[in-house]
Amino acid sequence: MNDKKMSLSFIVALGFMLFALFFGAGNLIFPPMLGQSAGSNIWAANAGFIVTGVGLPLLGVLALGFSGKGDLQSLASRVHPIYGVIFTVALYLSIGPLFAIPRTATVSYEIGIRPFVPEGSGMIALLAFSAVFFAITIIFSLKSSKIVDIVGKVLTPALLVFIGILIVTALFNPIGELQAPAETYVNDAFFKGFQEGYLTMDALAAFVFGIIIINFIKERGATTKKQIMVGTAKAAILAAFLLAIIYASLGYIGAKSVEGIGSLENGGAILAAVSNHYFGSFGAVLLSLIVFGACLTTSIGLVTSCASYFNKLMPKISYNAFVYIVSIFSLVFANFGLTQLISISVPVLVAIYPLAICLMFLTFLHPLFKGRKEVYQLSILFTGVVAIFDGLNAAGISFTTVNDLFTSILPLYTVGLGWIVPAIVGAVLGYVFSIVKKGSEEAAAIEKVS
Repeated sequence: MNDKKMSLSFIVALGFMLFALFFGAGNLIFPPMLGQSAGSNIWAANAGFIVTGVGLPLLGVLALGFSGKGDLQSLASRVHPIYGVIFTVALYLSIGPLFAIPRTATVSYEIGIRPFVPEGSGMIALLAFSAVFFAITIIFSLKSSKIVDIVGKVLTPALLVFIGILIVTALFNPIGELQAPAETYVNDAFFKGFQEGYLTMDALAAFVFGIIIINFIKERGATTKKQIMVGTAKAAILAAFLLAIIYASLGYIGAKSVEGIGSLENGGAILAAVSNHYFGSFGAVLLSLIVFGACLTTSIGLVTSCASYFNKLMPKISYNAFVYIVSIFSLVFANFGLTQLISISVPVLVAIYPLAICLMFLTFLHPLFKGRKEVYQLSILFTGVVAIFDGLNAAGISFTTVNDLFTSILPLYTVGLGWIVPAIVGAVLGYVFSIVKKGSEEAAAIEKVS
């Protein structure tokens, strides 16, 4: 491959594109919310959030480039073909009609519509807005149009400029002082932030977005694994750097905002109030228009991706039919409201994320254990057992006996990372088992020949 084909301008453009894919308007709402709760412990909480909200998406993109696989289902099928389908379907549902797509409508509503809606008419206003929002989504998802690309290229820079101005203004002229942290952030703020980073869903989306980046690099003439990895790494690091700066800044703004605007129920409301504080009604309207466009673009992109995958999985149902199905389900879930939607998504994400993280690290270690299926299977199995109970705990369903047992034998279980040791133990046992199994098979084959 010619070096000119992988020029600095190409890498920068690719990095910004990856950033735009990850930085949906929904991602704006979590750092300010974390900041308000973390208070004076904002930097520890920010660090944890950046590990999962930035570091894991970076690893996810790199893992796909490293694996050489063409899609997530092929990668997850290293565990087992059935698991490959189940995990991929669960992931697409999470970044699709269950959580991420409905969130595009609710974030747009919270920031752009709710501040102007009279009290008592919120439910009707959300229903009407989300119906229009998803009707537009369906229209553009059914038709091949460059409007989505145009809107994305215009609105993402516009959103960045506005958020940049807001960040600089807030840093030099803070609303108030840092307040005492909420109860959940008094101790282990880093680990609380670590779990909050799950809500971005970017580590899950990385398995989908990574393929887009890799295909662009291949189109430029990259043929070897090294060329693909180098190009992917450069673009991913640039995107990660931009995400980290913005997340840390928005978290700090949220932490400084409580004194002036009070503690609000979600990040959309916080961002709208902060924008209104600095720029008045003009700022609120401008922000709402930009966020609406960015959310709509994200919604169309996600509906298109989900419909394409499920059409590939079930070809008897047309792509157009899946566009309607995904959009209608998203409309229903959107009307739970942003706060409720986030609370519903937390248990599912707490259960899925450890499996995604485990798959990432196993992908990087694949050459070390020579891709033995038993390593994948036992590591994922042990991780999954703990992750399921973490998810149940997050849902408020507690099994005291199991929790007491896991707390006593698993390091970091109380902060949601108890799956790490089981993942490692499962990988080691899987490796030992595979060697023993192979030795037994070879002995049986020799005995049969003799």
